[in-house]
Amino acid sequence: MKGGFATLLLVCCALSHAETWQFGLIGDVPYTEYERNEMPRLLDTMADKKLAFIVHIGDLKSGKDRCDDRLFEDRHTLFNSSRVPFVYVPGDNEWTDCDRVSSGAYDPKERLNKLRSLFWKDAFSLGKAKITLEQSSGEYREHARFQLGPVLFVTVNLPGGSNNYGMRDVPNQEYEQRNPVVNNWSKEIFAYARRNKMAGIVLLFQANPGFKHFARGFPNRGYKDFLETLKIETLNFQGKVVAVHGDTHLSRIDHPLRDAQGKRLERFTRVETHGYPLMGWTRGVIDTDNPALFHFESYNWPEKAQ
Repeated sequence: MKGGFATLLLVCCALSHAETWQFGLIGDVPYTEYERNEMPRLLDTMADKKLAFIVHIGDLKSGKDRCDDRLFEDRHTLFNSSRVPFVYVPGDNEWTDCDRVSSGAYDPKERLNKLRSLFWKDAFSLGKAKITLEQSSGEYREHARFQLGPVLFVTVNLPGGSNNYGMRDVPNQEYEQRNPVVNNWSKEIFAYARRNKMAGIVLLFQANPGFKHFARGFPNRGYKDFLETLKIETLNFQGKVVAVHGDTHLSRIDHPLRDAQGKRLERFTRVETHGYPLMGWTRGVIDTDNPALFHFESYNWPEKAQ
């Protein structure tokens, strides 16, 4: 009897120390007038799920739409209406691709600075409720980190379209300036996580960097440095690593990163969000009682009637 009571006590104590947190992921939305009209309902539904925050991982408009101030201001108002904290990461449609004639023939760096003045003007998230963001020093204040339970979340300015490398063999100047910053930021956050004994890291960026081609030895030149850094740092980190991206509009959850011998790194998970023409969102769950630490569920929008 005494032994049974002791066992029950141990089980109860273990259960009492298990903790869970939830967060929401969206991206590549809204692309159409329909999606823009649906967004307030989607954000309200997500807020009803008691999420700690929502992250939009970039492409807040279609590539054919103009990169005008009015559209940026509309998206800022939309994201800021979220009832839970809202974190936004830039995508190619709203800055690197803005030099297209159909997008307004803007200077991409000028558009990025406009985004900075709206979305990252201070060290807080968007939303009616806010969280503090620890922003990177210097001009790349869209790079930020914040914590939920034992997990470090990190935003990275890594846009689609070959990371703005350009069409020539020699990369363009903007890429050459930003790429070292991205790699140093990635190394810094892993070092921070190791020092603070974090259980996991979630990297949030827009581009699909081409994990499959990287594993086969044919990396996209715009993402080669980032993926090499990511692989090395993941191997040297004892916790779980999640990379959240959009860009190719294919909702999926898998383990595409491999070591030098081609073995799948099970501690690394890729989560790609929904994207036009299929609208939806992904729920992430952190569970300290789960050996995998993370669990992800994808939901189509609009929701099916029960």
